[in-house]
Amino acid sequence: MSLNLEAKKTLLRKIPHGLFICGVCEGEEVNGFTASWVTQGSFEPPLVVMAVRADGSSHGIIQRTKKFSLNVLREDQKDLAAVFFKPQKALGGRFETAPFRLGELGLPLLEDAIGGVECIVVDQIIHGDHTVFVGEVKSSLLINDGEALNLSSTGWTYGG
Repeated sequence: MSLNLEAKKTLLRKIPHGLFICGVCEGEEVNGFTASWVTQGSFEPPLVVMAVRADGSSHGIIQRTKKFSLNVLREDQKDLAAVFFKPQKALGGRFETAPFRLGELGLPLLEDAIGGVECIVVDQIIHGDHTVFVGEVKSSLLINDGEALNLSSTGWTYGG
């Protein structure tokens, strides 16, 4: 059996993705990145599943601290998602353009988003160039409900 690379790329890019800002903290360091490989995994307990690039600085922070936040962006926040796509440290960078507060678990929750959740990592699968983290939702904050930003509406591609 052979893998048709062009077909694989086209088909995998058809999987719908939301765009989220994942936040992490370790000591005084606050970091974050735009996450698109995210889904709900369970009602009880409430779980989210997120794939994170293994070579990113936030990946190591999630592995060491066993926690992360997910901020749900509004459909008009493409520019904010773009800021968090760029590789850089958040201190003095990304979060200057995105005011946030620390949630109950000490993780960054954006003040101008639909809302966010804080999660404790309960499992992970290390395979390939991303690690799949399973997080149990421990706190949630709804700021202003509305339509969420998704990858297809931006014209960007990530995957395939």
